[in-house]
Amino acid sequence: MTSTSVLIRRGHVIDPANNIDRPMDVLLREGRVAAITEPGGIKSEYEEEFDANHLVVAPGFIDLHVHLREPGQAHKETIASGTRSAAAGGFTSVCAMPNTSPVNDTPETTTWMLQPDRGAVVNVFPIAAATIGSNGEKLTNFRDLQRAGAVAISDDGKPILDDNLMREALRTAARLEMPVVQHAEDPRMHPGGCMNYGVTSLRLGLRGIPNASEASVVLRDIRLTRESRAHLHVAHISTAEALDAVRRAKKENLRVTAEVTPHHFTLLDENIGHYDTAYKMNPPLRANPDRDAMIAGLKDGTLDCIATDHAPHAYHEKEQEFDRAPFGIIGLETALPLAITVLHKHFEIPLTRIVQLMSTSPARLFQLMHRGSLAVGSHADVVVFDPKMKWKFEAAKGHSKSKNTPFDGWDFMGKVMATIVGGRPVYLA
Repeated sequence: MTSTSVLIRRGHVIDPANNIDRPMDVLLREGRVAAITEPGGIKSEYEEEFDANHLVVAPGFIDLHVHLREPGQAHKETIASGTRSAAAGGFTSVCAMPNTSPVNDTPETTTWMLQPDRGAVVNVFPIAAATIGSNGEKLTNFRDLQRAGAVAISDDGKPILDDNLMREALRTAARLEMPVVQHAEDPRMHPGGCMNYGVTSLRLGLRGIPNASEASVVLRDIRLTRESRAHLHVAHISTAEALDAVRRAKKENLRVTAEVTPHHFTLLDENIGHYDTAYKMNPPLRANPDRDAMIAGLKDGTLDCIATDHAPHAYHEKEQEFDRAPFGIIGLETALPLAITVLHKHFEIPLTRIVQLMSTSPARLFQLMHRGSLAVGSHADVVVFDPKMKWKFEAAKGHSKSKNTPFDGWDFMGKVMATIVGGRPVYLA
C-alpha cells in the first residue's frame, strides 16, 4: 500500500466513538477517512485495495505514556526506532515523556523532537516537563511549551511533592486546558525501595515500596484538583487504594483520569523470581489483590486507558544487581496481545472495550482531535489486527533498540497485521 487512496474491505470494523462493531468497508484518501459503508457500498474509485477479511479494523492505537529517550539517550532508543516499535504494536500516535537529556522543558527541545529529521514513522506528541529540569522547584512556561506542540505536562519519574507547586501547576494547566500527568509516588516513604513491599520483598531481602507511597500522592492530588478543577491524569496506577481514590473522584465529577499498563494487569511481584531485573519497573509489580483491582477497574470504567510506559534500557544497564538496575521495560509490541490474551480471552472483556481503552479514550483524554475514530474526515490512522492469531513474541526480533522485557518467549493470542498512519502503511506483518 503506497497509494493516496486505499480501500480496506471486508474487515470487521470496531469504532467505539461511533458505536460501530460490524463488517464494513473503509476508504482512505489523501490522509483522511473518505468513506465508511456496509461491505460493497463504496463505489468511488481508489488506487489500492487491502483485504481485511476475518480481521479487525480499528482506529489506530494511541499510547499516552512512552519514553523515546531522545534527545540524549540514543543508546537506549531513538525516536525512529521507538516509533517503529510503536507501529509494530498497532500504535499510530505516541505521547513522549520529558525525562530525556536534556529534559524537555523548553519549546526548543519540544520542537526538535517534532522535526522530520528524527525519522518518526508514527505521530509523536511530546509531553513537556512541569518544572525546570524536572527538579520540582520552578514551573516551566506551560503556554510556550503548548504552542511548540506539547499536549500535556509532567515530571514523570519525579513526582511533584510540594503542595503549593502542584497547586500552581494544576491551576496554570487548567487555564490552558492541558492535562497534568502525575507519577504518583512519595519516595520519602521508601528510600532505596526497588520492588513492592510485601512477602516477596522480605523473602528476597530487598527494600520495598509500600502501596501508601502511591495512594498518598493520588489523594493529595485529587484534593488539589478539587480546588482548581484541572484535569489530573494519574500515570501507570498500580494499587487498589489509589484506584479507589480515583473511583471516588469520578463520582464527584472531578476531572481525574487514570491509565494502567499491561504489566500491571498481568504480572505479580512474585514473578520477579530470583532477582530478574526484567521484572523491575516503577511503580513496581504489586500483589494479587492489586492486580485484581486493576482488572475490576478496567471492567467498571474507573480506568480510562491502557498505556505501555515503554521504557527501553541498554542490555548492560539491566544486567546488574536488582537494586542497582534501572526501572522500566519495553512494551509497545506486547500491549495488544496482552490485552487480548489476558483481558479478552481470560476475563472476557469485549474487543470493543479494548479498542476504546487503546484508541478512542486516549484521543479524548489528551484532546487529540480527529483521532481515535474512523468517522469521515478523521485522520487515516488505522490498525488492522487478527484477534485469534496465536504467535510467540521474540524480543530479539522486535523493533525497539532495547530488549528489556519480561514477555520474551511468551505465547500470545492477537497480532497486528497492518498499521496505517495518515493513509500510508508504516507496518505490515
